[in-house]
Amino acid sequence: MKTSYIRLFTLALFITATTLAQTKISISKSEVLKRVQENNTSLKIAEQNYQQARADYKQTNVFLPNITASHTGIVTTNPLMAFGSKLNQEILTQADFNPDLLNNPKRTQNFATKIEVQQPLVNLDGIYQRKAAKTKMEATNLQTQRTQEYLLLEVEKAYMQLQLAHKGVSVLEKALQAAEANQQMAENSFKQGYLQRANVLAVEVRVTEVKNQLQTAKSNVLNASNYLSFLMNETQNNVYEPSDSLQVHLTNQLADMTISENRSDIKAMELASEAYQKMHKADKMDFLPRLNAFGSYELYDDKIFNVDASGYVVGAQLTWDIFKGSKRYGKAQKSKAQYEKSRLEYEQYKSKSQLELNNTKRLLNDAEEQLKLTELALQQSEEALRIRKNRFKEGLEKTSDLLIAETQYAQKQLEYYQIVYQYNYTKAYLDFLTH
Repeated sequence: MKTSYIRLFTLALFITATTLAQTKISISKSEVLKRVQENNTSLKIAEQNYQQARADYKQTNVFLPNITASHTGIVTTNPLMAFGSKLNQEILTQADFNPDLLNNPKRTQNFATKIEVQQPLVNLDGIYQRKAAKTKMEATNLQTQRTQEYLLLEVEKAYMQLQLAHKGVSVLEKALQAAEANQQMAENSFKQGYLQRANVLAVEVRVTEVKNQLQTAKSNVLNASNYLSFLMNETQNNVYEPSDSLQVHLTNQLADMTISENRSDIKAMELASEAYQKMHKADKMDFLPRLNAFGSYELYDDKIFNVDASGYVVGAQLTWDIFKGSKRYGKAQKSKAQYEKSRLEYEQYKSKSQLELNNTKRLLNDAEEQLKLTELALQQSEEALRIRKNRFKEGLEKTSDLLIAETQYAQKQLEYYQIVYQYNYTKAYLDFLTH
């Protein structure tokens, strides 16, 4: 027993501490959108993906030269190296051609400073690789844009969920007040001998049910608040209250809504397919020769960082890898298959987007009809509850009938707000599909 009391006491302290740590904050949808655009982690990740693609594009520049500088020092008694070092230092004398000295040179030092330039002139495969990288960068930029658009849709959804959760709490709090009033009325009637104890118990059961539903609704508010905090990349200790009310926004433009091929995600897939096509062309260009220019300027001395002799080399080189086994053929076939696959995926994605648009249009029509029916049912259940409550006060209505009417009215209220949420979200999703 002591252990049970300790556990209950610890749980109560935890719940109290958690409640105190949470702060209720009123927030508008525009404010949520602003914070998400500034702080959302998914947006930051998408931006870094674009920066990676941009960096890959910069690496493919085949028009800029490669410039290197080096300083090398050697000590040698190798006949060829010793003779060449003296020759580069421009210190050869007639005595150095003595066969004994040539074959058995003395210890020779050489320090060389070299500046080398390599300039690509004609590299067709590199040009197409650069074009492919640029197209990929543009596609990644469009994907970043689509990520932002999707997050705006998620904000719409999360904010509407917060509105719906608060509406649920409001409805159930009123239902609890009505149930407790009925309980008080039933207890008074029982004391006066008008009701049996079973009727009072039925009312008490209804009060308990509403309390349980209210607790679940409050948990939904916390869940919705936490998700908003997650989207805004903020601490999840706040309980948000929407400053914008949950209202129906009807539309009459369904017939004009179509899928645009310029939609950012569709355009991104098209560009990705183009990038694969250019990579395939680059692989085919790998069969052609390359032309590169080169040059170097060299400084020599037998002492470190001194300059007594210098020379330069300038030239051009035409290279052609005539045969590399089956490696290049296999690489070209692979890039062709990747291009064909991306093209099919692009067509499939467009078709799937159209299918999704058609389904969403029908869902919106269905939600609009359900909205009308639910609104009518809500009015009918409200009137039925009013009549039964008046008759119950006069002793002309059964307790069970009053409880049924009360339950139905609360259910219809919750159902109505749920349909409003579904309609608004479906409309927002339809806008997402067509922009």
